[in-house]
Amino acid sequence: MVSLWYVGDFSHSQTILQAYKIVAMTTQSIGIIGATSLVGQCLIQQGIAQKHHITAFSRRLLTNQNQPYVTWQQLPPAAQKETDRDIKKILFWIFVAPIWVLPGYFDFLLTFKPQRIVVLSSTSRFTKQNSSDLNEQVIAQKLADGEALLESWANLNKIEWIILRPTLIYGYGQDKNVAEITRFIHRYGFFPILGKASGLRQPIHSNDVATACLLALWKRSLSNLSYNITGDETLSYRQMIERIFVALNITPRIITLPLWVFYAAVWLLKRLPRFQHWNTSMATRMNEDLIFDHSEAKCDLYFSPKPFVLEMKDLPSQNP
Repeated sequence: MVSLWYVGDFSHSQTILQAYKIVAMTTQSIGIIGATSLVGQCLIQQGIAQKHHITAFSRRLLTNQNQPYVTWQQLPPAAQKETDRDIKKILFWIFVAPIWVLPGYFDFLLTFKPQRIVVLSSTSRFTKQNSSDLNEQVIAQKLADGEALLESWANLNKIEWIILRPTLIYGYGQDKNVAEITRFIHRYGFFPILGKASGLRQPIHSNDVATACLLALWKRSLSNLSYNITGDETLSYRQMIERIFVALNITPRIITLPLWVFYAAVWLLKRLPRFQHWNTSMATRMNEDLIFDHSEAKCDLYFSPKPFVLEMKDLPSQNP
């Protein structure tokens, strides 16, 4: 069951979105692949608010959730072409599933005669390429390869493309960053850090990522470009943890641990399904700056995200 919530706190960029006179383009249809993801659900809510006609694609069959402005379709297996002869054209696309699966849907997308596509990648392409964790290096390479393949395919088929690379995404208790930290605090009552945890971060809300996707989709004067997008506030990793404690209305209990203790703790935590993806590189990065300049996106797309302000709805439930 897909959980679609009401997104009532449209950010600054959504005011800009109105200024773009999106209303004038309401007859346009948008195809969204990855529609059940966190950002995908935000896109659907914003699209409904803007009265766009959305075709939402998912690997699961969700046609029982069709509603005005939103039609769900099940994705065929990767590398399989669409076979419906009566399929309508969808000229504008947003792809928010992992970019490395996109090449498997190139032929499927061509069936719809696309003119423009906005694709979500990640700044992890840069921040994890030299990680001590081999799995993270693989992810960084898959992101880079996905971007390169998109560019080649889109250029070959004369399709306009925009790549957006967000930093740390959070929102609605469904992310793998802030939500995971929150669950740890719920379970253990404290949060461990390495050293001063002084590395800088720029968390970006999933709603702002969705807004950036729509801004990029409709800014037709821009094409074949990549943008890094971040939240509007830069703060240290420790400050980010403190904000989470405050949002939970809990007095911060942050404990500094030596690296060898982290190795032991991660070894134990990885035995719990929820923390299986944790690794010691996550600890060492607490003191590394993972920040990016989003001035180009701000200038070109009029992108205006909000600062790192956590609300209760951004946090997962207290059930571990």
